[in-house]
Amino acid sequence: MTEYLNIDGGTIAYDVIGQGPLVVLAHGIGDSRHSYRFLAPALAARGYRVANVDIRGCGDSSVEWNGYSRTDIAGDLVAVARHLGGPAVIIGQSISGGAATIAAATAPDVITGVVELAPFTRAQSLDLAGLLRVKRFRAGYTQLAKVLVGGSLESWKKYLDLATPAKPADWDAELARIDAKLREPGRMKALQAMGKSSPADAGAQLANVTCPVLVVMGSVDPDWADPRAEGEKVVADLPRGRGELAIIEGAGHYPHVQTPDEVLALSLPFLAETLTRA
Repeated sequence: MTEYLNIDGGTIAYDVIGQGPLVVLAHGIGDSRHSYRFLAPALAARGYRVANVDIRGCGDSSVEWNGYSRTDIAGDLVAVARHLGGPAVIIGQSISGGAATIAAATAPDVITGVVELAPFTRAQSLDLAGLLRVKRFRAGYTQLAKVLVGGSLESWKKYLDLATPAKPADWDAELARIDAKLREPGRMKALQAMGKSSPADAGAQLANVTCPVLVVMGSVDPDWADPRAEGEKVVADLPRGRGELAIIEGAGHYPHVQTPDEVLALSLPFLAETLTRA
């Protein structure tokens, strides 16, 4: 059953399954909590209470918020965790990886660990050499540019095709669901606002994170010419010993969709350590 939390005049939709220590799931731009359709029940089956959140502007959450920054999203995630009675580990993908970093840095009493899946957590510079050298990166960059500048839904779907190189069995139905949702008033504008937001606010908080952080990158993620290098930079900007990096070979920007078993296998020991200690 979908539940709603009122925050600053808007509503955040989420559902909760399972019993045990709290894990909060947060997806990336233009998506919804449905992207965790494989990981959420698997975590619940292994003894966790899983709160699967539609971040602001997405899914069943309301649109037309005053801001769509990582700091804004972080505040929502912390509010959900407090409402449900943390402590919690946040598993955040893409923009929500950056938001999870901010949540951990600003609310260490309630956020005791972070798993960042393909995160945008650092300010990005234009990688001209990478665009020239790496076809996958160039293709993804081109489609994303068309989305952010012109709001092209067809380009977003082409990007998703690149970003999920191996498709789950329900891919056609999932793509149709995403298409229908983004045709709702305000949804594409929210996607564009998030895509244009700078990760600098998250990068500024990396040094302030005191809890463990697991960064998971797909080796063929089209959002970077060198996904491993980006993951290494995130870990390097954390306090020494706080972060670790895992690479899933063959995965794109959505490892929780494409390779949920691998994400689960990486997450379970991390969750056991961070939530047990909390």
